[in-house]
Amino acid sequence: MCRIFGYFNAASTPHAMRTVAALQRHGGPDATGVARGAGWGLGSNRLAVVGLDGGRQPYGRGGPVQVVFNGEIYNHEELRRRLEGLGHVIPDRCDGSVLPALYLEYGEEFTEHLDGMYALALVDTRGAVPRLLLATDHIGMKPLYHRWDPADRSLYFASELPALLGFGGIGGRVRESALDALLTTRTPFGTRTMYEDVEVLEPGTTWVCELGGPPRVRRRAAHVPDGAADPGDGFTTARQVRRTLRHEVGRLLEADVPVAVVTSGGLDSSLVTALAAEHGPQHTFTIAYRGTWPFDERHFAREVADRARTVHHEVEIDPAGFPGLLEDTVWHLGQPNADPIALSTYALFRAIREAGFTVALTGDGADEVFGGYERMRLATERAAAGADWAPAYLDALSAVPAALRGRLYTDAYRAHVAADPALPGAARQDLLHGPGTVLDRITRFELEQRLPAYHLRRVDHLSMASSVEARLPFCQRSVLSLGRPLPDHRRIQGGQVKRTLYAAAAGLLPDRVLSRPKQPFTLPVTAMLRPGTTLWEYARDLLAPDRTAAAGRLDGRAVDDLFTAQAERPDDTAALALWTLLVHEVWDGQFRRSLPGRGTAAQVPGGTRPLAVAA
Repeated sequence: MCRIFGYFNAASTPHAMRTVAALQRHGGPDATGVARGAGWGLGSNRLAVVGLDGGRQPYGRGGPVQVVFNGEIYNHEELRRRLEGLGHVIPDRCDGSVLPALYLEYGEEFTEHLDGMYALALVDTRGAVPRLLLATDHIGMKPLYHRWDPADRSLYFASELPALLGFGGIGGRVRESALDALLTTRTPFGTRTMYEDVEVLEPGTTWVCELGGPPRVRRRAAHVPDGAADPGDGFTTARQVRRTLRHEVGRLLEADVPVAVVTSGGLDSSLVTALAAEHGPQHTFTIAYRGTWPFDERHFAREVADRARTVHHEVEIDPAGFPGLLEDTVWHLGQPNADPIALSTYALFRAIREAGFTVALTGDGADEVFGGYERMRLATERAAAGADWAPAYLDALSAVPAALRGRLYTDAYRAHVAADPALPGAARQDLLHGPGTVLDRITRFELEQRLPAYHLRRVDHLSMASSVEARLPFCQRSVLSLGRPLPDHRRIQGGQVKRTLYAAAAGLLPDRVLSRPKQPFTLPVTAMLRPGTTLWEYARDLLAPDRTAAAGRLDGRAVDDLFTAQAERPDDTAALALWTLLVHEVWDGQFRRSLPGRGTAAQVPGGTRPLAVAA
C-alpha cells in the first residue's frame, strides 16, 4: 500500500516532487522513491505491508518499464510463479514487484490479470517517445486525482488532492456548482472534484498517453454480471455467498504486518469479524462517543466480539473535540464529504494505528452489493405501487433535500445550478430510464457512482491518514459476481433488506445482531448539534449569516433559519444541512482562503501544509 504521484509531458522540479511526497507521506511513511526522465517523473510513498524487505519503488527501476503502485495485488504469488515460468525475474516478494514483468508480457491488457485494489502509473520508454499508462481497479477502492491540460498536453497526478495541489498552479478555480454537488449528492460524483481543473480517474479505467500526444481513455469491462438470472434457491445462494466471503476474508488477512478488523455491531462488519475469527485470534475495533447518545452500537459490537473471542477495543471520542477533529478530517479528504461518520472514521483508524496495526478489514460495500439501504427498499415499494419513486430516492441521497436547497440558494445560484446539475447526465439517465428493474438501476448507480465517490474515497483517505491499509472483502470481484446479479427478491422482499446476506450470516452471529432493526453507522449529529455544545458554537461562528452570504450562493437568513429550527425542533434534515454547510466552510477556509495569522498555510496533523489559494 502506498501513495503515488508524478507528471508527464511536463516539467517539475525536485523540490516540487519532494513537496508532493511530503503532503501525502502519512499514507506511505516507510520509504519514498522517485524516478525522472525527459518530460516525466514518477514518485511513491511506501507503506510496507507485504514483502517488507523489498518493494523498492518505482518497480523496474533502471529498466525500460517503471511502475509506481498504490494498493494490494492479492494474487501476486500466482502471477509471480506464472511470470517466472515465462522467464521473467521478479526481484522480491512484494506484490507490486510483479507489475513491470506483467506489463512486458501482456501489454496494456495486463490489468486484466490483477486481482486486488489499485491505482498505478507506468512509464514505458521502449518506443521512440515515452508512454504513460494510468489504471484504476474495478470498483474504485484506490483513487487517483489528475490535472490534464489539453492546451499543452501536460499531466500531473497524485493519490490525494492536497498532494496534487502541491505541484503548484493547480486548483486555483473552484467549480461554481461544487457547493450544489455537495448538498445534492454529499460529494462530487463521476470524474468531477471541487476544482474545475482536477478530475478523478473513474474505476476500471486505463488512461494511455504518448509524450506530446493526446490521451486515450478506456473503461474496461467490469467482469461483473449485471442483472443475470437467479443462480439457485435461497439456501444455495446464501451458502455460496458465505463460502466466497470466507475465502476472501481469509485471503485479505494475509500480510507481513499486524491485521485488525473494524466491528461496528451491524451485519456487514460483524460477518467479516466472525469469518476472520475462523482463521485465528483477532483484534477488533469499534467507535463510540463519550456520554449518552442515540444509535450507540458499542454493546452490539461487544456481543459480536465476545462470540468471536476477539481482543476487543472500544475507541471513545469526546464530542467536545469535534471542531479540531473536523478540521483534520476535512484536510485529509481534500474536498468536502457530508457524512458525519467521517470524523469517527478518521479517529477510529488513528486508534487502530496507535494500537500497532497496519491493516484493517471493514464491511464497506455490502449495502450496495446486496441491497441494504432503506432508500432502496422504499424505492422498489413505490415503483411496485406505480408511484414515482425517483424524487424521494434522490432526496435520500442528498445532504439537503431539493425543496430546502431551493430555499437556501440565491436566485442567481439557483439558475446557475439548473444548467449544471450535480448528477452526471449519463448516470441520471441510466438511473431513471436505463435497462433492468428499478432495483437493478439503483444498484448499478450505487455501485458505479455513489460507492466510489462517497464511500471508498473517504475510507481510503481517512485510513491512510494514519498509515492504515483498509481492506474490503465485499468489494472483491468474486463477491460482486455473486451479489450483483441477484434477482430483486433475493435482495429485498417483504420489507427486509439484504435477504441473501442475512441468510449467509445465520448461525455465525448473535441472534440480537441478526434480528435488530437496521440503523445507519453514523455519528448522531442531530443530537450533538444542539445549543450549548462545543459543536453548536463552532457552527454558529463559521456559518454566521454575513459569512455564508458573502459568495452570493446562499441566503444567509435562510441558513440562520436552520439554526432556529434545529434549536427549537431538532430533526435530521436541519442537522445534516447545517453539518454539510459547516464541512464546506471548513474546507473553504483550509483550501481557498488565507486564514488570519496563517499566511497561505494551514496547520494540520504532522506540520504545516501549503494551501491552494483561489485566483
